[in-house]
Amino acid sequence: MNHEDTKDTKRRKQGSREQGAGGKKKKSPVPSPQSPVPDLDDWIEIGKIVAPQGLGGEVRVYPNTDFPERFEEAGTRWMLRPGECEPQPVELLQGRYIEGKNLYVIQLEGVSDRTAAENLRDCRLFVPISDRPELEEGEFHVIDLIGLSVFMQESGDLIGTVVDLLPSGHDLLEVKFDPAFDEKKAGKTVLIPFVMEIVPVVDLENRRIEITPPPGLLSIND
Repeated sequence: MNHEDTKDTKRRKQGSREQGAGGKKKKSPVPSPQSPVPDLDDWIEIGKIVAPQGLGGEVRVYPNTDFPERFEEAGTRWMLRPGECEPQPVELLQGRYIEGKNLYVIQLEGVSDRTAAENLRDCRLFVPISDRPELEEGEFHVIDLIGLSVFMQESGDLIGTVVDLLPSGHDLLEVKFDPAFDEKKAGKTVLIPFVMEIVPVVDLENRRIEITPPPGLLSIND
């Protein structure tokens, strides 16, 4: 599965730095032994329904995307209910952002009262992976960053592999150390600011990232 994460694209910033249902990966609930595991490789998760809103059937959605049109423009989205294997189409009628709460409130076709809305709690919302937005220069889909090898630009030494990307003031690449770089750190991770000064090279074609970390960054967890 790909994850739009609360950003399905990332930009490296000067002076600082999508996921599909296979992008920056958020941990999905572990299915019970009786539940089939959904195959979501062709989908991008954009949010999760967390609660009803009012009495008229609206629901609150925690977003995993920075593209407001996912919840503000009417049209078809796809919903995966807990325990099911395949997202089903639903019609988004309208939506709005709730300032200060990082939530959207949306109205879905056929959901007209609080009971029906309550029954949608924990459902996840998706769009097809083909619906990924076009990227501008310097932007990257989160899914394309996961798994890239990370090298020291000056020496060419392999440091490790990108395992996640964490949103913060400046987004952070979470890199798992390679045993060849430091046996004592094998299996541990380090957070690297995704900024142009520290991550000058992102080479998707060759599946590599080159970094120029300031002194002490790679030993911050020692």
